[in-house]
Order: sequence, then structure tokens, then C-alpha cells
Amino acid sequence: MAKITLGDIAAHLGGELTGNPLLTIDRVGPLDSATPHTISFLSNPRYAAQLASTQAGCVIVGPALRDAAVARGAALVLPDPYLAFARLTQWWAAQHRPPATPGVHPTACVDPSARLAASASIGPFVVIEADAVIGEGAQIGAHGFVGRGSTIGPHTRFAPRVTFNHGCHIGARGILHPGVVIGGDGFGFAPNQGRWEKIEQLGGVRIGDDVEIGSNTCVDRGALDDTVLEEGVKLDNLIQIAHNVKIGAFTAMAGCSGVAGSTVIGKHCMIAGDVMFVGHIQVADHVQVTGSTTVTRSITKPGVYSGLFPMDDNASWEKNAAILRNLHTLRDRVRALEKKK
Repeated sequence: MAKITLGDIAAHLGGELTGNPLLTIDRVGPLDSATPHTISFLSNPRYAAQLASTQAGCVIVGPALRDAAVARGAALVLPDPYLAFARLTQWWAAQHRPPATPGVHPTACVDPSARLAASASIGPFVVIEADAVIGEGAQIGAHGFVGRGSTIGPHTRFAPRVTFNHGCHIGARGILHPGVVIGGDGFGFAPNQGRWEKIEQLGGVRIGDDVEIGSNTCVDRGALDDTVLEEGVKLDNLIQIAHNVKIGAFTAMAGCSGVAGSTVIGKHCMIAGDVMFVGHIQVADHVQVTGSTTVTRSITKPGVYSGLFPMDDNASWEKNAAILRNLHTLRDRVRALEKKK
């Protein structure tokens, strides 16, 4: 590909460029390992001390650090350097990503009733069942599966080994990473004289535009209605979304979290790693939940919520656990003493 110059990057991102616009840039990298042909960024004040010593050809900074950055060399000044960095990585990846080849690989198995846009790319050993619809510019990676009657929106990309089961739908510009399973059966069983009677899962999964789902994450189909991920939702790796869950627009959830059935999570929420939600609760918009919290009841107001018992050495932990186990007894004793006053 053609060389990328500092001027090319500034033209794409905007902002104020100080320095040689003809400088070639061959890498986006961190401050501490940058070379004279690297573009880096600084948004966290914790790393401000690295600004003077970095060898980066250019540093993206905010207005507050403009003078310090210019004193050491080329700088690109934008209001939000972290957002600029994110947009730079998108643009950089698009420049370097090998273009997908439109068409169907000879080893793919495509039902004659499936409708594939001419610009779609279907990789090796992909299976596409009857009545599936694949949109313009969509990509289905090797060994992928698209079930009967499912739809995939334009410019959505499935990495290799994505399973997208029957009756599931995703909008435009989605990204599903390797091993994602969409539309597996929800966990539904009725007890019957010591045995379990399967409840067939008759719903589907509906996913909006611009949703990204990390590797080996599972989103189960609904029991009757659909499981729903609204537009802009971001799910990390190894997340379990159970049947009939609804996740609001632009909510992000970090790895190893789980959401039990029929829980509704609002819009613009931020869920840290290893957070667990019990079923049949509701979470308001603009809620943040810190890591390893178990959410056992509905959250009705925006805010930051935590529920993590701190780690300790085992002997101390056992003593504290014993106290916690007897808290209700202590509470009753305190109440009794208060009544005697």
C-alpha cells in the first residue's frame, strides 16, 4: 500500500498539526516504545512524564498539553485525544486490512433459496441454510454457519467459526469474533417427577446496527419472544446472555460476565468484568457496575454500583465470613437492646 504521511492522518482526523506533514508514519504505538516513524497519543495524565522522552514522530494530545508536545516535536492537537486515537486505529486498520473478495468460496455450501448480495464474501466451508439473507459487503469467515431464515445486514463481518442459528437477525456493520454462538437454545426445563422436561425455545435473537461481540460469547434465543441487543452494544469475550434478555443501546459489557434470563439492562450502561445479573430484574439507563459484582435486585437509578467482598488471607476471611453469617442474630440483639433503653 502507499506510504502514510502525517498529513494524511491529520486530514482524516482534523485538529491542529504542528510538524512536517510529509513525515512518513509506519506504526501506531505507545509512547514508551515509539520510533521516529510512530504516531502515539497521550490522554491519561499518568503518562505525561513520558512525553519529553518519547521518540514518537508525532503525539496526539489535548489542548492542555499542546505546548509541551510542540516543544519536543510534531504534535496533533484535538479536543479528545483518546477518541482521536480510536478513530485513528479504525482508519489505520481499514488501510491495512486485506480486502475481502466478493463471492462464494468453492467449498461453501449455500442453499439455493438463500439470497446473497453480489458484494458479499463467503469463506471456505461456510454453510448457509434456506432463506437466509446476506447483505451488501457482508463477510462470513471460514467454517461459519448461518441458519435458516436468518438475516445479516450490510458490511457486517463474521470471523471464522461463528455460529448464527436459524431465525436470528443482525443489522449493519456488526462484528462477531471467532467462536461466537448466536441463537443457541435458552436454558429452559420444567420439573417432572424428578426429571426435566425441555421447554422448546421458540423465539430468536435480534441484534441492532454497529454491535460487536467478542470471542466465544453466547447469546441465547428467546423462549417465546426474542432476545434483543440494541444498536451499538459492545460485548467482550466469554459472556453469557440468556434467553429473553434485553440490552439497551450503547451498553458495553466486559469479559466473563453473565446475564440470566429475562433481565433488562438499560442504555449507555458500563458493566465491568465478571459481573453477574440474576434473572427477571431491570437495570436503569446510565448505570455502571464495578468488577465481580453480583446484581441481585433491580437498579432503578443511574449511578455506580459495587458488591465485591475484598480478598484477604484465608484465616481472616473465614473469621469475617463467620461474622457475616451471624449478622442477622447481631441485628436482633441490637434491636432488643435498643427497645430496653
